[in-house]
Amino acid sequence: MGASMRYLSQRYAMPYKEGKAILTDIGTEELAHLEIVATIVHQLTRNLTPEQVVESGFGPYYIDHTTGIWPQAAGGIPFNACEFQSKGDPITDLVEDMAAEQKARSTYDNILRVITDPDVCDPIRFLRMREIVHFQRFGEALRVTQDNLDSKNFYAFNPSFDVKTKCK
Repeated sequence: MGASMRYLSQRYAMPYKEGKAILTDIGTEELAHLEIVATIVHQLTRNLTPEQVVESGFGPYYIDHTTGIWPQAAGGIPFNACEFQSKGDPITDLVEDMAAEQKARSTYDNILRVITDPDVCDPIRFLRMREIVHFQRFGEALRVTQDNLDSKNFYAFNPSFDVKTKCK
């Protein structure tokens, strides 16, 4: 959810159509990733007995949400708008996006280290591969943005906001 909101919000400050298209495509795809993860969680928890809930450490969540899907981090921190970034500067945003995709890939790597159920591992492997593709696509968007800038230092100004002035 955070990735989707991040990318779909950032597209408004992106001054280049190729970059807007990449942000829109990946932002939309991330909604499908949320659906995949929510489905996995639902399938793993829907038939738990109260005893299994307690034994698994799922008790505090269960007390608040039963087995309803309520987005939160693995550590129990609930999702909120602080989970995504939109600075309004395409260079800053794209570098943040690339880092976010690498962090997601690392999270999927960690899941694959501790899960053995093929019904969970297979979709997690798929999601991991998509994070790699997203990282590459954001790299393309960064290159497009840099190629459109009339500067030797890409990181010194905001191409969606700063304009050339006659001041020296």
